[in-house]
Amino acid sequence: MEKYITVSQYASDEITEKKSRFIAYMTHIETKEEADEFISSIKKKHYDARHNVYAYILSSGEKKYSDDGEPSKTGGFPVLEMLEKENITDVVCVVTRYFGGTLLGVGGLIRAYTLAAKCALDKAGKKEKQMCHILNVSVSYPDLDSFIHITEESDTEIIMKEYSDKINLTLSSPIENTDKYIEKINDYFNGKINPKITDTVLN
Repeated sequence: MEKYITVSQYASDEITEKKSRFIAYMTHIETKEEADEFISSIKKKHYDARHNVYAYILSSGEKKYSDDGEPSKTGGFPVLEMLEKENITDVVCVVTRYFGGTLLGVGGLIRAYTLAAKCALDKAGKKEKQMCHILNVSVSYPDLDSFIHITEESDTEIIMKEYSDKINLTLSSPIENTDKYIEKINDYFNGKINPKITDTVLN
């Protein structure tokens, strides 16, 4: 997977449906353990709530949901369906319900849990993550301005600079752009500057 969409930040939102409170919490996670830890923290925070339903999806394809005592597929399942419809991954959502005394029925529960989770997603926002190569390169001071100009034009980001007799740079380049970027640098500087790939990361 070279690119995928996840949430930009942690967020929470709340809706009320027939006096029942639905409080949704959403955050970015990258492992099952992180998802479990987040779910446990919300359950601990709302230990007195009747239900803490949840759903999560990982970029590995692993996903899980819990209706936490609600009728089958009326709590965590619609939250999971909403996340899948929005094409979001590496994300966990917990929706806490405080019962207001009025039964909502199957349709009402599905709508309320879905809406609460969607409101949290809207607050969290979306961002695209992609596989990137990390590159290291040394550039002389006279060549720096030209190097930076070509790098910025090539959708490659300078993430660290170290100054000595030369400038040692660490770069991040989307993997589909890296070969063309290195070729462009080599051509422009006649092989004098040669970025080296040192790692591959999600960025």
